Amino acid sequence: MAKVSKNNAGAPRINIGISDKDRAAIAAELSKLLADSYTLYLMTHNFHWNVTGPLFNTLHTMFMTQYTEEWNALDSIAERIRALGHHAPGTYREYAKLSSIAEPTSVPDAMDMVRLLVKGNESVAKTARAAFEKADGANDQPSADLLTQRLDIHEKNAWMLRSLLE
Repeated sequence: MAKVSKNNAGAPRINIGISDKDRAAIAAELSKLLADSYTLYLMTHNFHWNVTGPLFNTLHTMFMTQYTEEWNALDSIAERIRALGHHAPGTYREYAKLSSIAEPTSVPDAMDMVRLLVKGNESVAKTARAAFEKADGANDQPSADLLTQRLDIHEKNAWMLRSLLE
C-alpha cells in the first residue's frame, strides 16, 4: 500500500499536480475575485431594491437577473479556493481589503446605477482575467474554466448595461 503524505494536522497533503506555491497564488487571485464578486452582488441587489424612474421595471428585472446569477457564482468561486487547499474569505472586512470595487456612499439615480454596474462588471472581468493568467500558467484547468465562465458573464453584463446608456 502506498504511503500517503500528510500535512502538519495529519490530513493528507493535496497532490493534484499543482505546486503549493501555485495553488496559493491562484487561491489569492480567486479570493480577490470572490471579494469583487460579492461587492458587485451587494451593489446590484441594493440597486434592485432602490431603483426608481421611467425605467424602473426594466432595471428592477435586469438587476434581479444579474444579482441572482452573481449570488449563485459566489459558491463556485469559494469552493474552488477550498479545493486548492485554502480558506475562502467570508467577511465584509476581508472583502473591503481585497475588492477593487468602491461602494457608493448614497443611492444614485437610475442611470448612475447603470454606470456604476458597468464599471463594477468591468472590474470583476479585469480581476478574473488576472486570475486566469495565474491559473492558466499553472495548468489549473478547473480554475481557468471557472474564470472563463465569469469573464463571459461579466463582459456580457457590462455590454447589456452599457447599451442602456447609448
